Amino acid sequence: MTGKDFSNRKVRLLGAIGAILLLIGGPLGAVAAPEEEYELEIPLGLDEDQFVVPGDNPLTKEKVELGRFLFFDKRLSQNNTISCSTCHIPSLAFTDGQPVSAGIHRQQGGRSAPTAINRGFSKVQFWDGRAATLEEQSVGPLTNPIEHGFPDNDDVVAKLNKIEGYKNLFNKAFAANTITIQHVGKAIASFQRTLISGNSPFDRFDYDGEEKAISEAAKRGKILFFGKARCNLCHFGTNFSDEKFHNVGIGWGGEAVDIGRYKVSHDQKDIAAFKTPTLREISRTAPYMHDGRFATLRQVVDHYNGGGVKNPFLDNQIIPLKLTELERQDLVEMLRTLNGEGWQHVTVPLSFPE
Repeated sequence: MTGKDFSNRKVRLLGAIGAILLLIGGPLGAVAAPEEEYELEIPLGLDEDQFVVPGDNPLTKEKVELGRFLFFDKRLSQNNTISCSTCHIPSLAFTDGQPVSAGIHRQQGGRSAPTAINRGFSKVQFWDGRAATLEEQSVGPLTNPIEHGFPDNDDVVAKLNKIEGYKNLFNKAFAANTITIQHVGKAIASFQRTLISGNSPFDRFDYDGEEKAISEAAKRGKILFFGKARCNLCHFGTNFSDEKFHNVGIGWGGEAVDIGRYKVSHDQKDIAAFKTPTLREISRTAPYMHDGRFATLRQVVDHYNGGGVKNPFLDNQIIPLKLTELERQDLVEMLRTLNGEGWQHVTVPLSFPE
């Protein structure tokens, strides 16, 4: 942690609002209203300099609202049964509470749904980092045969283009009379960037010096986290992730091995390596690990305390920790203090564009 002042503030991420855009061939031949910037509040504890917004997709209220509709709309699946929110449920801190997620026709994938919170502080996306941007991640599941089930992106776009209400919303957000898959990705990504967690008890203790914000056990856990337990070797920075990929000894107990990052990089060192997840909201986002094998934080701590499961590609940072019973309890208490605020504003739409 840097000690930088992270008091609440609003960050203007759009920049200057452009002039009114003429819609060439748009519905009714109308002139679009100027895009309205979205003022994103960065809570205590987070570093606004690490927040990623591409230059070609500035945050606007129109895109965020459109993305909210798309995120919750089950029509963004081939048979109208699955939405993004099926696996990223607001009440479960935008996870689904399952070891592995189920998609269209109740098919099960092989990995747990990571939280959608604080994705704006992350660059490459998914457990294996196969999506270079949040925009790319936002449309990836749509054409996955066991997730949203569309044959290809053209089918996604064709379906949306038949819904007049969506055509109007895309027109307002992008000043375009035809929906593209790039527009879909930009809108959903814009909404996801508003899902932020900060101002946790840990932040109030660490940055504001609020002594009573966390318990004495959690204070001892903090010392362990940055010391004997070595958690900060991978979980560092204000989002508690190094944004890298590690083999931590998961999936080597005799079952078929998920090769993880290797499928993307084809680098042997990445066999069974997975992206370091954020620890923000960690006690609300069980179960844990890429395959959801651990139901509790204590089980996760016990796994690392034992040094993981030995395998030829185990990260050299994973070693037995020799934590006592009390130390393991204290570490779990510290992790529970990372539940924050900034994402609870999201509401499910009562109706969708027709």
